Amino acid sequence: MTFAKPTIVPDRTTRPRVVVIGAGMGGLAGAIRLAAAGLDVTVIERHAHVGGKIRTLPSAAGPVDAGPTVLTMRHVFDDLFASAGARLDDHVTLVPQEILARHVWSDGSTLDLFADMEASAAAIRAFAAHRSEAEFRGFCERCRQLFAGFDAPMMQSAEPRLSALTRHVLARPYLIAPMAPLSTLGQMLRRQFSDPRLAQLFGRYATYVGGSPFRSPAVLALIWQAEAAGVWVVKGGIHKLAGAMAELAAAHGVRFEMSVHVDRLSLQGGRVRGVSLEGGRFVPAEAVLFNGDPRALATGALGPGASAVARQTLTLPRSFSARVHSFAATPSGRPLAHHNVYFGSDPASEFDDLVAGRLPRDPTLYLCAEDRGQGHAPPALERFEIIANAPPMARAEADADDTEVLEWHAMIMQKMAQHGTHFSPTPGVESLTTPQMFNRLFPESLGSLYGQSPHGLTAAFQRPTARTTVPGLYLAGGGTHPGAGVPMATRSASHAAAAILSDLTSTSMSAPMAMPGGMSTG
Repeated sequence: MTFAKPTIVPDRTTRPRVVVIGAGMGGLAGAIRLAAAGLDVTVIERHAHVGGKIRTLPSAAGPVDAGPTVLTMRHVFDDLFASAGARLDDHVTLVPQEILARHVWSDGSTLDLFADMEASAAAIRAFAAHRSEAEFRGFCERCRQLFAGFDAPMMQSAEPRLSALTRHVLARPYLIAPMAPLSTLGQMLRRQFSDPRLAQLFGRYATYVGGSPFRSPAVLALIWQAEAAGVWVVKGGIHKLAGAMAELAAAHGVRFEMSVHVDRLSLQGGRVRGVSLEGGRFVPAEAVLFNGDPRALATGALGPGASAVARQTLTLPRSFSARVHSFAATPSGRPLAHHNVYFGSDPASEFDDLVAGRLPRDPTLYLCAEDRGQGHAPPALERFEIIANAPPMARAEADADDTEVLEWHAMIMQKMAQHGTHFSPTPGVESLTTPQMFNRLFPESLGSLYGQSPHGLTAAFQRPTARTTVPGLYLAGGGTHPGAGVPMATRSASHAAAAILSDLTSTSMSAPMAMPGGMSTG
């Protein structure tokens, strides 16, 4: 696709200016890369904190995470910090997890998966049978092939094309069987594993991108490879990573304007010229990087000038939302790892409910014991986060039913007790974040936490990409290619930053301007 080249004639003494709307992981990563390349970057964030969906709530034990908790693919963050001449380990402490996650079923059976594949294989052999161990090893090889085969043409590609991917696969026919192109993830897993509990366990990885295993393509099995390659805990909570990224950006001259609302994008001659803030202040820019849900642009939330962007988000189905409980308590009962999963008894019914827009009657619950797995004994009063998948809102105006919310909260605490995990004191309903609240936090998202739904073989090609049809406007974040999740949202910024730098450096200017690292705007 060909995009119009922007016409920029800045003062010779100035650097190209970029406004980043939103201080989520994509916005922070984009700001770091652009500032390190010598651009003048301002980040404008409507909330008082950085991190976007990585957020905290106050508790008696200190800030407790109320968003993403799983950190994989640390090389994405090593690369980001290195791009700004820094080392990740100098800014945050990452603790590798021996236990990737502890899995619990309603019949009381429990399975730990480990960073060491041999330990996982042995655990599966003891949990199920020798046959299941062999099936697991075959599954790991399938996922390894998928990840290696699709990382470059999909995740690392700025604008993936179905035709290009088809040629890539046909040139590597060994990928066809592992990707099972005519199967859903759930169908493939039922063939792969004779024990339905293992099919349920690995099917859950579809929820990492907000989907059902019974409607998502089988290729999403590659998510297991990302997790099998290592899971880390950020000492102090994952919000510390967002804070470290903001500090690195500021060290490179990025300005942050917090609790400031962007009213609209300002265009002149068909291209972005800056942003207008609530109250009337205008912030000029040669480029704007939008780190919010792309659907907000399509709905006209930032003015009519960008409403032609990401129009597919108005009609394509949304990914799942969640109901999230964040609190401090003293636990008792079942031993806990950092990451714990309590499975519902009927996965087909659970996901049927979610796809139909209903709350599951018997939901799978994820519990993050935030103070576990950090290399020391947890305090008496610990921080916890419980996440249950929920459908997105059918419409933005919908309100949560207070009675239903109270009933849900009581049901979740009862289910935790049935699984053998108890909390004292019992957390109150004020610990709960609903899809309606997420929609207010992230405007026009309909509470969806992962952008567009991953359902269907071609869903990945329907996500918005970094470049838009509006010259000077770019996208980054979990709603943008390559998709949801902390590493992917962060990686999206590398696509956006590369596009911005390429477009600015290819623009004809009145005089070339030298940029640090050899970049030139000329």
